Amino acid sequence: MNFLKRFAGENGMKHVIVYEHPDGFCGWPANNGIWVWEGKEVLVGFTLGGFEEKPGHNITEPYRSMLARSTDQGDTWKAFQPENFVRPGVTATALTEPLDFTASGFAMRVVGIGYHGSNEPSGMFFASNDRGATWQGPYSFGDLMQHEELAGLSFTSRTDYIVEGPREMLVLMSARKEGGGMVDRVFCARTTDGGLTFRFVSWVVPPSDPYRAVMPATVSLAASRVSATVRFASGRLVAAVRRREIGVDRSCWIDAYASTDGGATWKWLVKIGDTGGHNGNPPALTKLRDGRLCCVFGNRDQAVMLAKFSEDEGRTWRKETVLRDDFQRDRHNDPDMGYPRVFQRADGKLMAVYYWATKDHFHHHIAGTIWEPED
Repeated sequence: MNFLKRFAGENGMKHVIVYEHPDGFCGWPANNGIWVWEGKEVLVGFTLGGFEEKPGHNITEPYRSMLARSTDQGDTWKAFQPENFVRPGVTATALTEPLDFTASGFAMRVVGIGYHGSNEPSGMFFASNDRGATWQGPYSFGDLMQHEELAGLSFTSRTDYIVEGPREMLVLMSARKEGGGMVDRVFCARTTDGGLTFRFVSWVVPPSDPYRAVMPATVSLAASRVSATVRFASGRLVAAVRRREIGVDRSCWIDAYASTDGGATWKWLVKIGDTGGHNGNPPALTKLRDGRLCCVFGNRDQAVMLAKFSEDEGRTWRKETVLRDDFQRDRHNDPDMGYPRVFQRADGKLMAVYYWATKDHFHHHIAGTIWEPED
């Protein structure tokens, strides 16, 4: 009997299928985003393509950006492909009217170059005012990428933001030099006029750092918005960042960073955990209502989904909890899995959403694990 089955019985762990396609490949919730309202209504994004067993990702074109919605805390889901959403060949335009980031149905989706649907080195974003039923955009980030710190770099961000007011938002982003390998670095930018303009604030991981830093993509339930960062009552910011060693024999891991001045400066805190080889995995981070942090990530060497908890604002982390270990590798032995998002439900349980494959559901699908956090 494996660890997963023993643990599931003890903690009431439950696995659900968010969405699967009989002839398709579904993946990468972390690349797409999650939005949560009152811990009950949840919207998660993912990518859908054809399925072909081959080395690397078993996905074939064309790709579609999909959404799945749950109105019962994640127990059941309904998937759909929204109109006027992320798709190939679109061009961003300038936003002409400010957005209200505190509107009850607001959601924002950020797209960087190299991700399905965007070839713009300066990136783009979509906005919704009705909880993702309809979308406006894509809109540009203005002259953000012309800032002296970013000039000549390409925008590689995923969805990652903190709402600070009706017109104020802090967005954690990433950029890299094209042709220089996957050497992204994380920075943050701020808008104070409802998204009409964005200004560079600071590097979270500076260009001088020798390792890749990207995808600080998580949720902040305190704000019911997508964020790779959790903002505490003290104003402290904590970010979990995906890291990777540059070179042939690569190791990958998750680091925690903190800011005490609203993102103006950042300090490395600690390594949270290892994500294995094969390009590793990004983190998902949420603040529980009791004040703890939970970070979820996949380890591709072990082909498992893991969760770790911190009781001191990210300075130290408890031993990892195995959420899932029944991944079924294909005949090429590729551990293609993970890329989670996580949130706390209205009933206090946690739910992680990620992509997975099992013996009985061999095509990669969007899965979820619901569990009771330990006291």
